[in-house]
Amino acid sequence: MQYYRYKDGHSITCILCQHYCTLKEDKSGICGINYNIGGELVNKTYGHPSALHIDPIEKKPLYHFLPASRSLSLGTVGCNFRCPFCQNYEISQTTEINEAANYPPQKIVELALEHNCESISYTYNEPTIWYPYAKDIGLLAKEKGLKNVFVSSGFESQEVLEDMISWVDAANIDLKGFSHDYYKKVLKTNLDGVLESLVGFAKSKIWLEVTTLLIPNVNDSQEEIEKMAEFIATKLGVDTPWHLSAFHPTYKMLDTPNTPIETLLYAKDIGQKYGLKYVYLGNVRADGSSYCPKCGTKIINRDGYSSELTCLYESKCCKCGELIQGVWQ
Repeated sequence: MQYYRYKDGHSITCILCQHYCTLKEDKSGICGINYNIGGELVNKTYGHPSALHIDPIEKKPLYHFLPASRSLSLGTVGCNFRCPFCQNYEISQTTEINEAANYPPQKIVELALEHNCESISYTYNEPTIWYPYAKDIGLLAKEKGLKNVFVSSGFESQEVLEDMISWVDAANIDLKGFSHDYYKKVLKTNLDGVLESLVGFAKSKIWLEVTTLLIPNVNDSQEEIEKMAEFIATKLGVDTPWHLSAFHPTYKMLDTPNTPIETLLYAKDIGQKYGLKYVYLGNVRADGSSYCPKCGTKIINRDGYSSELTCLYESKCCKCGELIQGVWQ
């Protein structure tokens, strides 16, 4: 696909995310890394990751996608959100590119194969804004039998979302709350756009899991948790895993306290009340194992980021035969 369209003789419109920024010659959009150079969209982070690691897939977090596998994970700089709680703000809230870090798509795929990874994850900062780089890696990865994982805040343009279906295998999308005002005034985006993207992912063949960072006095009220749980259950499906993560003070929210585990347990109860089959707690010491929603048998044992299939055979509970939704091989 072409990642921009012409607006007039001096400007182009970037169509990577729902901001649809108008870029004049030599200017960037909100993300600070995509520029209009000579009437074309140029992604200045292409080939220049700011973070490159091998992670357990559970760290994404993905709990129903190739458990116990390794994923080569990379991110660049820049973001189209302005989250004051960002845990990766050192890279997401800067546009300083380390051009000495030069990793063309072929090199990324070679590294993944060399380190026995089963997938490549586009993560750490918002991968939608460096989609041209991610897609070029992903197409090469598919040729080598690797899967592709997108970890995103869910503000992809409709054009990009439709294009992703051809090469992305799984996604974990943040649902940062259910307040239109908070998304608009604090995060500088739009909740409706994120909800539309989530529905789009759920309707596609891309495996979807959802993460919510619960922040004290920001998005942890009963009303807001119930709205999120109801949306996931009714619009995405009760088989969609929901990861509830604890906040730790960082970036611009150093005075905000840690999320009590009681809040996470309360939110988990709400999720289950709305029929969600798989609700997991993150950033705390808690039971992260998966249980059959029909008979209660432990099907995947998890200890931190380590996983072991204990009673899952051909996508079914080995005790009662219940189908467990996910991508298991």
